[in-house]
Amino acid sequence: MNHNTPITPRPLPLPSATGQAQRLASADQLRAQGIPAAEVAARCRPGGWQQLLPGVFLLQPGPPTSEDRLKAALLYARRTGAVPPQGPDAMITGLAALTLHRFSSAPPLTALDRIDVLVPRTRRLRSTGWVRVVRAPESPEPVELTGVPVAPVARAVADAVSGLADAETVRRLLTEAVRGGHCEPGVVVRELSRARLLSRPHVVDAVDALLTEGRSLSEQRLYEMVREFALPDPLWNVDLRLPGGPHLGGVDAYWPDQAVAVELDTRAPRQDDDELWTEYTRKREHLERLGITVVHLTPRKLREAMDQQATVVRTALMAAADRQPAAYVVVLPR
Repeated sequence: MNHNTPITPRPLPLPSATGQAQRLASADQLRAQGIPAAEVAARCRPGGWQQLLPGVFLLQPGPPTSEDRLKAALLYARRTGAVPPQGPDAMITGLAALTLHRFSSAPPLTALDRIDVLVPRTRRLRSTGWVRVVRAPESPEPVELTGVPVAPVARAVADAVSGLADAETVRRLLTEAVRGGHCEPGVVVRELSRARLLSRPHVVDAVDALLTEGRSLSEQRLYEMVREFALPDPLWNVDLRLPGGPHLGGVDAYWPDQAVAVELDTRAPRQDDDELWTEYTRKREHLERLGITVVHLTPRKLREAMDQQATVVRTALMAAADRQPAAYVVVLPR
């Protein structure tokens, strides 16, 4: 043996939770197991251990697997010296998280040259190597996928979009988030707004397409609710006006005999959201003063509790017989 002969790593004093040889460890974990820094450095010669990130070591020869890279990124984010977090300390986000959520529009983990890790704002960490640190004022509750804490879809989408300049890729991610049933459009747009991404033209264009996609899905669910729960057929997508008077506004479904209207709330947080909400509230109050019952449905309610929403609409229709007759309004196609 000479000085150029690699040192063969010996097993760690403590096995992993599965009883198998431990593959990854932080410098603090190694120190806690009685392995000093000098020995760690000696073991990181060719053919031995490898330093994947500052203070994070692969205790095996050969290239790291995708799982190794994910766990190494989390180990790096959880190293000591950071301010103790309030809430979850670190989770995978961005494209890597969307891959774990099984997005077909996200690349495989092996193709990613960067892994995003979401940490609380108070953590003293810098992006390094193939790890990008993303800070959040309030960390969301992570979802565990393949044994790894992962950001919810809406947050992961926003973090992925923040690093993308390709309009088509952004559009595909946003569309799959909604069409795949992962979350509602408003939730995605809210995260994009929080990340201050709605000033980017290619993101705004993708959001417009997303909202169109979300409204179309919500309308389909509304049609399905009326059909499956045997509600009377309404007039679909109509405008209401007073005879010879002003325009009262459009509704998604209207039962003229019962004076009941259904309106889908597919608004999303934008810069003019307060103005839109004020206009929506004003329209609803005006219709109700005329004796028209307005049932407010959200896409989430239709998706998660369609039977309950059908009961709400049916109750409003049945209650019409006990109310004073509504004012006469003109119904026009929208």
